[in-house]
Amino acid sequence: MTGGDTSSPPGDRELLDRHVAGDPHAFGEIVRRHRDRLWAVALRVLGDREEAADAVQDALVSAYRAAHTFRGQSAVTTWLHRITVNACLDRARKAASRRTSSIAEPERLEQLLEPHESAAVPAERRDLHRQLIAALSELPPEQRAALVLVDMQGYPVAEAARILGVAVGTVKSRCARGRARLLPLVAHLRSDEPQGDTPPSAGGRNRTQGAPVPPARGKPDTRVVKGGGEHA
Repeated sequence: MTGGDTSSPPGDRELLDRHVAGDPHAFGEIVRRHRDRLWAVALRVLGDREEAADAVQDALVSAYRAAHTFRGQSAVTTWLHRITVNACLDRARKAASRRTSSIAEPERLEQLLEPHESAAVPAERRDLHRQLIAALSELPPEQRAALVLVDMQGYPVAEAARILGVAVGTVKSRCARGRARLLPLVAHLRSDEPQGDTPPSAGGRNRTQGAPVPPARGKPDTRVVKGGGEHA
């Protein structure tokens, strides 16, 4: 083999090690690789674009500062998702304690539609999407997070358990309870759909990641950590 650089790009763990060692660019590459997927999870767990963006920012700042605590017991992406979900759950619990009415207002739910969906899909599908997200917002945060990871993002139950930091059985239980609570809320959607055999899941396996996260207003290491887990 002649000419050219045939070396493969560094893996996430190598980039994290470089960051800990002082490489000023390594963590930015990790963010570039994973931020959109973290954003998709945060958006569906929280149901609010601003809250989701803040949760992702908080999580990335936490990960930036806690990188030296990463011990490699899970993949870097699992570790990042765990920090992000923890940040989301913290915000969801605080919002639930303040909330006096449903967050599922049409204007806010419309923002959850990906730009290409909002512009291109039929109005009926957009309406179903809004109603589905409204129903999902009624679930407790822990059940919502489990359903988002398993049913909407397509994670295997075992991987979702690692992200959430709970047992596999707990994820299965949360999904089962969440689906049971979701069923009466979306039953009317099933009766309206032409395909009557479509399961009433929270979005289906292997769903697309959704809209990219808005550009950050600052670098990950320039904002104060407001929440999110920092444990590997």
